[in-house]
Amino acid sequence: MDIRIHASFLPHTDADAALTFYRDILGFEVRNDVAYGGMRWITVGPAGAPGTPSIVLFPPAASPGVTEDEQRTVAEMMAKGTYAAIVLATADVDGSFDKIQAKGVEVVQEPTDQPYGVRDCAVRDPSGNLIRLQQVR
Repeated sequence: MDIRIHASFLPHTDADAALTFYRDILGFEVRNDVAYGGMRWITVGPAGAPGTPSIVLFPPAASPGVTEDEQRTVAEMMAKGTYAAIVLATADVDGSFDKIQAKGVEVVQEPTDQPYGVRDCAVRDPSGNLIRLQQVR
């Protein structure tokens, strides 16, 4: 079988803020930007690397079959930063962290050597999603 990751989904509460974070702060390229039914899906990925998996930033209200109560729960979890996360790789976690922190991003954890063999840090995007940056030792 030839199965690989094509895209991961992260919810957003503000499409413009999400676009600014992933494009202007993380340096990702915009691969798609689609508006439909008053909502907006933005697909981003590492610049100049079209074969790498994408991140689709989506409005959580667009998820089919989710009740209004569940939407409220998702919104509460997003506001607390406990709903979604993604782990990104970098060759220089300290340098990347310094650049991201200089742009005023919410820091969750400064670069730290972890006992499981990586050096990493964590920040939150404007919707509360946890973004971990890891550098393999």
